[in-house]
Amino acid sequence: MTGRGGLTRDNFRALVVVLLLGFSSGLPLSLSGATLQARMTTAGVALDQIGWITLAGLPYTLKFLWAPVLDRWSWPFLGRRRGWMLVTQGVTLLLIWMLGHADSARPSESIAFWALLLACASATQDIVIDAYRTDLLAPAVRGLGASSAMLGYRLAMLCAGAVALGMAAAWGWVTTYDVMALAMGVGIVGTLWGEEPERPSSVQGHSWQETFTGPWRDFFLRSGALPLLALVVLYKLGDALAFALSSVFLLRGLGFDLVQVGMVNKGVGLGATIAGSFVGGALMLRWGLFRSLWRFAWIQGLATLSFIGLAAWGHHFYGMVGAVFLENFTSGMGTSAFAALLMSLCSARYSASQFALLSALAALGRVLIGPFAGMLAQRAGWEVYFLVATLMALPGLWLLWFLRGSIRGLEPPAIETNVIV
Repeated sequence: MTGRGGLTRDNFRALVVVLLLGFSSGLPLSLSGATLQARMTTAGVALDQIGWITLAGLPYTLKFLWAPVLDRWSWPFLGRRRGWMLVTQGVTLLLIWMLGHADSARPSESIAFWALLLACASATQDIVIDAYRTDLLAPAVRGLGASSAMLGYRLAMLCAGAVALGMAAAWGWVTTYDVMALAMGVGIVGTLWGEEPERPSSVQGHSWQETFTGPWRDFFLRSGALPLLALVVLYKLGDALAFALSSVFLLRGLGFDLVQVGMVNKGVGLGATIAGSFVGGALMLRWGLFRSLWRFAWIQGLATLSFIGLAAWGHHFYGMVGAVFLENFTSGMGTSAFAALLMSLCSARYSASQFALLSALAALGRVLIGPFAGMLAQRAGWEVYFLVATLMALPGLWLLWFLRGSIRGLEPPAIETNVIV
């Protein structure tokens, strides 16, 4: 499925498949993370042991290390991408079930083992789903594809979070995890219904050294590779700083209570992010990749100024709702275009390896910004903090303008849009 063809019937089907796969990708994360911590807490597990369980999330940050294997090797059914998706989904389903039946009171011997295996299977599923989405979606609908994946992912997080906790209170943890395991069937339906993307020249016959070095050589041989990697790190950096301590700002800086912050962040914020991502994806159909990245970056940076106004205004509930909505809505727009950029930077031959590395680099800024954010807020105050967050969008904007020729080169030639009738 190639070209810039707008929202055709095939593209619409691909978006629905991506939505189902997004659900499959998001479901295991809470079940081996926050929901698992709640389960262990209710079982009376010591706090230090619960803390160690968080290390089970490491596979999600290290997944790029084994991503090349998924580019090189394929199963003898369903094709290179869908075969891997079906296998990882089946293994993930089984491991969710096993984790549900593990003994909560013996985490070092049981819970930690199954949680780590589940995270490995889930991270591997993420690798292949990201690669599949990159290979499948036509360039014009990649923004909408990112929005569909985000919607499915967020719905799964809600299902594995709030819904699972309610089920556990009513029916117990074993039954809850059994139901969550069956919910992986949503992703399996997406895998079986989806089409296998056209396969590029195989890397299977190459040496293992070529398997692991080929993706990086392929990327770095292109013109402007290093500036493009810098753009991946910098594009969302101001946004990352704005979000880094947003809850602390609302709680400690403005004095809102936990219920108010939770309701606005998880309700208004989540809805605004999803709505913004779909609006951004729709606008990309008209504007293309570069103009969307450029305009959304400005809109996203300026929206951060609303938090400066809120800091000066003080404790005002509706002002808080408006600022959170605006920041999350514009962030969703930027995220849809940014995800489309990451997909466009990947070669179909190495999409699993390259997307895994690019997404890890994109997360690097969010991780490293934390210590700086705390020191800045403490020493300079909240108004200066959000002003700096706004200004930190400028390096990414400058680099984006510098690379405008390269990014426009990633866009397909414009043709007349075909719309579902």
